[in-house]
Amino acid sequence: MSDAQVMNLSALLAQTAALFPDRRGLIQGDRQWTWREINARVDAFVQGLREMGMQPGDKLLVQSRNSLAMFESCWAAFRLGAVWVPTNFRLTPPEVAYLGSSSQATFMLAEDVFAGHVDAVREASPRLQHVITIGAPRAGETGYEDLLARHAGAPTAMAPVKPDQVLWYFYTSGTTGRPKAGMLTHGQLAFVVTNHLADLIPGTCETDCSIAVAPLSHGAGIHALLNVARGAATVLLPSERMEPAEVWRLVEKHRVTNLFTVPTIVKLLVEDPAVDQFDHSSLRYVIYAGAPMYRADQKLALQKLGPVLVQYFGLGEVTGCITVLPPSMHAIDDADPNANIGSCGRPRTGMEVAILDAQMNPVPTGTVGEICCRGPAVFAGYFDNEDATTKALRGGWFHTGDLGRLDARGLLYITGRESDMYISGGSNVYPREVEEILLTHPAVAEVAVLGVPDAKWGEVGVAVVVSRDPALTEQALLAHLEGRCAKYRWPRHVFFWDALPKSGYGKITKKDIRQMLEERGDLQLQAVT
Repeated sequence: MSDAQVMNLSALLAQTAALFPDRRGLIQGDRQWTWREINARVDAFVQGLREMGMQPGDKLLVQSRNSLAMFESCWAAFRLGAVWVPTNFRLTPPEVAYLGSSSQATFMLAEDVFAGHVDAVREASPRLQHVITIGAPRAGETGYEDLLARHAGAPTAMAPVKPDQVLWYFYTSGTTGRPKAGMLTHGQLAFVVTNHLADLIPGTCETDCSIAVAPLSHGAGIHALLNVARGAATVLLPSERMEPAEVWRLVEKHRVTNLFTVPTIVKLLVEDPAVDQFDHSSLRYVIYAGAPMYRADQKLALQKLGPVLVQYFGLGEVTGCITVLPPSMHAIDDADPNANIGSCGRPRTGMEVAILDAQMNPVPTGTVGEICCRGPAVFAGYFDNEDATTKALRGGWFHTGDLGRLDARGLLYITGRESDMYISGGSNVYPREVEEILLTHPAVAEVAVLGVPDAKWGEVGVAVVVSRDPALTEQALLAHLEGRCAKYRWPRHVFFWDALPKSGYGKITKKDIRQMLEERGDLQLQAVT
């Protein structure tokens, strides 16, 4: 690609500030900031970073809860031609130290409540030169607001960028092994923003409003870019805790029209009594991703919110840009042909989806294989990890590691992670399909099924259940599977827990469930029975 075929992504903010200078851009608590104010503060931050020696290509590590400074930091990094390296603020100091070291960050922006994280990064990362503090700086640190005040009003030029120039290290959630830094580029993100606007929130404009209920470090940050591009304000929660009643209060107060989250959070929001106590009729798009939504939860969300659900499927490496299931392809009635039960939708505009076998050949329609995709949304690879990049991009496709099938219309159905599938008595079992059926039992709130070693069958299924009814028994749950699920797929053992472990993004983490089962001695029991 020619350099003339790409813009610096931070132009999106500058363009919106020029068009709608006095419209609100960000809201948190009783404070709100206009696009003019935000853009000017970003310019000041860029000037401050340049004065401190930051160069294009340098890495800015950010450890912060959702805030004005967190929101501004990505635009400053983009504008400078640097790389934004946000962390999930819930990570521990050693985990953030690994991100700082592996990203080779030279600058760090951190809230003062994360002093221990800063110290851990300093110890692990000899490259780190400067720490900028949101709040009260310690000795040797620079105050964020002081830095901006010193450079207020300074005109700032955007750094010229190349199409493949990296602007964001999007760390994987680390479900297996250490997190990897997916390299997102200016050219890629320009396509993704355009695609998301077309496929996820079409018609969004400056009179719309979004609410961020997840950390801006990952999917919610991508979603914020879309709203900036159209001049729609973003509401940040007043604290790091996601309280359903507060979310619904803010939706009503600010007439929120779109939000992005994961299925488990949608479930929490629509099961809370507050969903019936506040006016959410302004909502046009409730976007869920990160995992398919179980049908029982989907029905309740449609009942409570109306035809506003948008599902998309996609990993961080393609910034969520693989398939979409828009509102018109959701329905409450199972018999409605628009219900598309179990599907995560059609390929995204400009993207190609294929189901490949182990030899990277397309499989027949309806056959399960690995979900792969290609198109402008695919990332540039993993930073400093050539082996992982080669594996992920082999054969001219991005390999998701997820298993699924395509129907005759080209709609995608996910059967689970490749690592989730287990083989019992020679037959493949896809846990997600069993979980879907178990969740139709009225007493089951959450469930995870995973395969464990078994001396007779090779592997068998174990179900870990969060029940709404303390009287629910294993026998009653297995009886519910009768006639709904082939017996070889039934879990051989059921454990009832008060809660399932979840990642910082609200996803159920099966690796943690497996570890907890091992620590309790339950998996050892299964291996010998």
